[in-house]
Amino acid sequence: MNGESPVTRIDHLPPLPDRGLDTHKGTFGRVLIIGGSRGMSGAAVLAGQGALRGGAGLVFLAVPESIQNVVSSLEASYLSIALPEDDQGRVSSAAAGKLDELVQANTAAAIGPGWGRSDDLGRLAVQLYSTAERPMVVDADAINALAQLSGGLPEATAPRILTPHPGEFARLLSSDTADVQTHREEYAVRYAQTHGVVLLLKGHHTVITDGQRIAVNSTGNNGMSTGGSGDVLTGLITALVAQGMPAFEAAQLGAHLHGLAGDLAADALSEPGMIASDLPSFLPQAWKRMNG
Repeated sequence: MNGESPVTRIDHLPPLPDRGLDTHKGTFGRVLIIGGSRGMSGAAVLAGQGALRGGAGLVFLAVPESIQNVVSSLEASYLSIALPEDDQGRVSSAAAGKLDELVQANTAAAIGPGWGRSDDLGRLAVQLYSTAERPMVVDADAINALAQLSGGLPEATAPRILTPHPGEFARLLSSDTADVQTHREEYAVRYAQTHGVVLLLKGHHTVITDGQRIAVNSTGNNGMSTGGSGDVLTGLITALVAQGMPAFEAAQLGAHLHGLAGDLAADALSEPGMIASDLPSFLPQAWKRMNG
């Protein structure tokens, strides 16, 4: 692309995670999702449901203490953990030590869904991104926090998957959304190469790249252009990583399954009538299609 190193275009899906018979809940990984804030508890819930429907053995939602009861009441199958919060109901810097311990105790983590923005969250985003010794999906306001850094992304100690929509990617590039949309593949590949990440650039024909390989997703529809769809994708990808999939393959398969669930939901409900919480309900059918 424009004289850069050759990039391999991937036009096949990776193998599905292995599901052996002699297994237990620990076999399929422990997912930690650090998300939510007062007024945005739904983002954490949707990410948790995406992780559950993605096949993770255990899913933990670490959320501000004032929304723990709400988060717990909306889904019985994950576990919730209360975190210290600020006076606006956002995770505070007092959670830093606890979050370090939680990340270490799990197989894969996700940060950002429904966070909101604050100086504390900016510091937490940098800390978790740079020090967490587990694969991590970075989404939403965690991306916005990292975009504020003048020197670009910090070095990381484990794989990182960034899942921006075009506006968030434009912030990372100090560019604008129209420019990003004009150069989606080129900019995504260059950014992944420069920062050593897997980048999943959302939108029509989602782009997935690690800087050496690129895949363009073919599933999905405009009914998925609704608040919360990306949170489901974050949880789903994190679950695939927790089951042992490498970062690029997890992002590619996650995008395909997410879009396929959206296509199945649209067939049943219509595109205008879809909402994000429909997607986890159709992920089982998407898995069946993949296994069929």
